[in-house]
Amino acid sequence: MEVEPFSVALDPPLGTTHGAMRERRGFLVRIEYGDVEGVGEATPLGGWTESKKECRRALDRAAAVAAELDWGVALRKLDAPAARHGVALALADARARMAETPLYHTLEGGADTTASVERVPVNATLEAETVPEEAATRAREAVAAGFGCLTVNVGTRGVESDIERVRAVRNAVGEAITLRVDANGAWTRQDARQAIDALAALGVAYVEQPLPTVDLTKTADLRDRGVDIALDESLAAHDVETVLDADAADMLVLKPMVVGGPDLTAQAARRCRAADVEPVVSTTVDAVVARTGAVHVAASIPEIGPCGLATGDRVVRDLAPDPAPVEDGAIHVPQDPGLGLPTPP
Repeated sequence: MEVEPFSVALDPPLGTTHGAMRERRGFLVRIEYGDVEGVGEATPLGGWTESKKECRRALDRAAAVAAELDWGVALRKLDAPAARHGVALALADARARMAETPLYHTLEGGADTTASVERVPVNATLEAETVPEEAATRAREAVAAGFGCLTVNVGTRGVESDIERVRAVRNAVGEAITLRVDANGAWTRQDARQAIDALAALGVAYVEQPLPTVDLTKTADLRDRGVDIALDESLAAHDVETVLDADAADMLVLKPMVVGGPDLTAQAARRCRAADVEPVVSTTVDAVVARTGAVHVAASIPEIGPCGLATGDRVVRDLAPDPAPVEDGAIHVPQDPGLGLPTPP
């Protein structure tokens, strides 16, 4: 296994609880598997995964275990999600290339592994710092570009302002466009109840992470008020089974880098469907290798709804040409073997 550090600039920066992040730093992971090389990406994100230093140590441990035993044992022993993602994605890429099939055909998401999936619907995201008039303008632009689903980020200006922004977007795009709202855990229970009642009248499909991550019981109490509840950041604090057992969500936003790899994410999606919870695949705003891996995960899930995969335009100079461009509100699924990267990074 070879591990190579990288850094890619983001514009606009990624808003996090630790402030604006202007670059994503991680590791490219290359694994020789048989006569084929697979490539993966381990890009930790503070508050979601292990640190960059911990990630590198975990990758080194995995290489040592694989050299002594095998990669299956190394994967089972990896408890650092970003590091496991890098190793698991590299192995999945290599195995799919050996089988001469796109990576999504090899994942256990429940789809027909012989069927071709050309496109996955995606949402456009409206940042939280925009005022209502600007949010409305950007919403119209997104709809003109072909997006049928918009996610409005909120939680930075107070709940009344949040409702005003969503109302401005709804008035701008009409009733036919699906609206989602992402509070990023910023609301109190009182705020959340007030917002959800108002958002139900605006036809919002779901509110993502209305409360902080810790107490799933309080989140469960927000369900059945006219707007579905989605959880995202909660998966950094709880595993998928815990969230499902708590009956705390109608939707789960699955980030492969956080879940620990494309294989575990596809399995989590199947568990969600079995529990009548809808999976949504998203990214941690990664470079092209991990982002393309997430596209393959989404393609492995039958009849997947709009996903949070349209994040490549944030990366100023990526590691390789993007094989999964966004057009008319959907992202292209590469059909070449493995990840389908035209030029390995």
